[in-house]
Amino acid sequence: MIALLKKELRSFFSSLTAYLVLFIFLLINGMFLWVFKNEMNIFDSNYAGLDGFFFISPWVLMFLVAAITMKMFSEEIKSGTFELLLTHPLSDFQIVISKYFASILL
Repeated sequence: MIALLKKELRSFFSSLTAYLVLFIFLLINGMFLWVFKNEMNIFDSNYAGLDGFFFISPWVLMFLVAAITMKMFSEEIKSGTFELLLTHPLSDFQIVISKYFASILL
């Protein structure tokens, strides 16, 4: 399971997708903290704390982690290595969890 986790992280950071996901995460957080008019906007509240960032980040990560995990499975199926992965002595649960943890570690 650790080997699969390392493989997913290595393949993810070798592509442009990882940097695009990080950019989207920072862009969405920046938009909520600086541009959108709400109680977390730094300009409106005159308070430059990290409260808004830590309030928004779990919501953004919830959707990004799910999207990254789905992309990992679709790339396995598209490249034809998913059947090879199923022949390893790992249960389906271990495969899903290792891909999920790899996307969380992003």
